Amino acid sequence: MDQQNEKKEMGEVTTLYHEFETWTVNTGGQTIHAKRMPGFFRTFKNRAQLALWLPFFLLPYLRWNGKQAILFDIDHNQFHFFNLTVLPQDIWMLSLILLVAAMTLFAVTSVASRVWCGYFCFQTAWTDWFTWLENRIEGNPTARRKLDEAPWSFDKLRKKGLKHLIWMLISLLTGISFSIWFVDAFDYWNKLLHLQLPLVGWVVLSMFFFGTYLLAGFLREQVCFWLCPYARIQGVMSDNQTILPTYDYTRGEPRGKLRRGGEVVAPQGDCIDCFQCVQVCPTGVDIRNGQQLGCITCGLCIDACDVVMDKIGKPRGLIRYASLDELSGKPKKEMYQHPRTLVYIAIILLALGGIVWGLTHMGAMTLKVVHERQPLFVQMSDGSVQNKYDFKVLNKTNRDMQVKVSAEGGVADQVIIGAEKQPLARHGKSTTFTIFVKAPAKSLGKDVVPIQFRVESVEDPNVFAEYTSKFYGPKR
Repeated sequence: MDQQNEKKEMGEVTTLYHEFETWTVNTGGQTIHAKRMPGFFRTFKNRAQLALWLPFFLLPYLRWNGKQAILFDIDHNQFHFFNLTVLPQDIWMLSLILLVAAMTLFAVTSVASRVWCGYFCFQTAWTDWFTWLENRIEGNPTARRKLDEAPWSFDKLRKKGLKHLIWMLISLLTGISFSIWFVDAFDYWNKLLHLQLPLVGWVVLSMFFFGTYLLAGFLREQVCFWLCPYARIQGVMSDNQTILPTYDYTRGEPRGKLRRGGEVVAPQGDCIDCFQCVQVCPTGVDIRNGQQLGCITCGLCIDACDVVMDKIGKPRGLIRYASLDELSGKPKKEMYQHPRTLVYIAIILLALGGIVWGLTHMGAMTLKVVHERQPLFVQMSDGSVQNKYDFKVLNKTNRDMQVKVSAEGGVADQVIIGAEKQPLARHGKSTTFTIFVKAPAKSLGKDVVPIQFRVESVEDPNVFAEYTSKFYGPKR
């Protein structure tokens, strides 16, 4: 009997929200048309998406010294960041950057759950933009549902056609914006407009066009449910101390509709069963049923519930960011009391330290010297001793330069042979050449002595590299 009464109370919702009384998580059988409501988290979501993704569209057009300021030049195996050029030899720094990104994601998730999914994820952002356009063109969720169910007419064809046309334009722009991070932006546009892109260019553009159009326009929340691996591992990254949008069950239950005049028929919690929290959810989750895979912690349900609480004169916070332990009355832990979060932060700091060290010690030129092993030295006819060295000079600047070779240490009266013409070091490439060092045998005090080579630009002595090798002679 108690179960029957509970079902009856759950079904007594206002006529306005009657169509949502059996709302369940959508598994792809119907399109979710989420309601857009103003509020703190909606504003934060909009601004966060723009702050992260607007540079994705605009930064490739930034020029620096006549060239693209930020360019992942795959053709020449270089990464240009203003005056900085990173070559494959420095790719270990990219690994550290990826480590920082991963650890940051893990640390934030352990503290505040899936805020990346809710506010920053590209799938979330593009889907939000697509549905905003849909809302502007086809109307509110109720109007969109009616339009979907209506027979085809000129008005329906006009609205649907305009919506899909803009969707395709955004998808095309997304593909172009991704591509120009890897090739010069203006050169890419010129080739695109003249239909002269290489095959790989057309393939990449097509993949991003159709991928964006399908994922953001049609699959939407299904990507979060079934395609995104991060949604699957969130369970092991969150715990009872993780803060996330939660429904205060103790305060909200038992639910019941709001009666006119404030009439109270039975004990009732603050939740009036209006389904506003469900209507605004982009994945169709009913947060009142507990934590679910579909919740991306965007906080839009909090905005919706706060608006309702304001209207009925109840305090805000029926749905709020809180941990499960907090709702159950357990003491709240601060972030520094989460051991694994501290581990994540320590890894982040170490990786950042490595990146900073790499950037400050990278230099514009590197030098590697390989001593000839067979033979270690040659005894010349005049009695002098000669060693052979293979030089490999990597010029990390964006211009070719002539270099001169000098040596410190080694043997008194030593002579460098082979560098008289000042070899040309090509920009962004390794240049190899051979150097001989000859010294009088009488000057050798030991059979092995250290020698430090220095290669520097003829035009700019501040661009240089050094390498310590050895000079060999007869055993003493």
